[in-house]
Amino acid sequence: MSISRKRKKELRRLQKDANQLWENQQVLVGHAADVAREAGRQLGHFGREQVGPVVQDTYNRRVQPVVDRGVRLGHHVVDDKVVPIVGGVVGTALTAWDVANAKRERVVKKVKKATKPEPKGPGLGSVIAIILGAAAAVGVLYAAWQALRADDELWVADDPLSAPDA
Repeated sequence: MSISRKRKKELRRLQKDANQLWENQQVLVGHAADVAREAGRQLGHFGREQVGPVVQDTYNRRVQPVVDRGVRLGHHVVDDKVVPIVGGVVGTALTAWDVANAKRERVVKKVKKATKPEPKGPGLGSVIAIILGAAAAVGVLYAAWQALRADDELWVADDPLSAPDA
């Protein structure tokens, strides 16, 4: 099937127009990319110059004092409440452990003197030390729970946070 000259001429003109439109669109897309790149750069400048200082100032005025207060409270609870209790309990447990070990050593010496075989398994002192250690651990956990439970309200901010003034 052959196409007339007139149709061929019209098709060539249409193809030329389509190619011209395609080139124009490529130029337009290139300009749009340049504009988008510049807008991103300007947005970065705006963020560093305007938004960043406002956010930093709000953080310094509102958030940091609350965090610092919470950290100080945590140090106070640990240093003034938990450490003394744990120290006392651990000291008592270690003393009981030492007493149990000394008693066990005396028993072992007596048994060796009597030429009897050494007792196997934990002795009475070990059982007492284990019981005291478990009681000490329970005491520490209970004291920590009481200390932290009583201070729940100290973690709440005194005044509600409001939006910063523009």
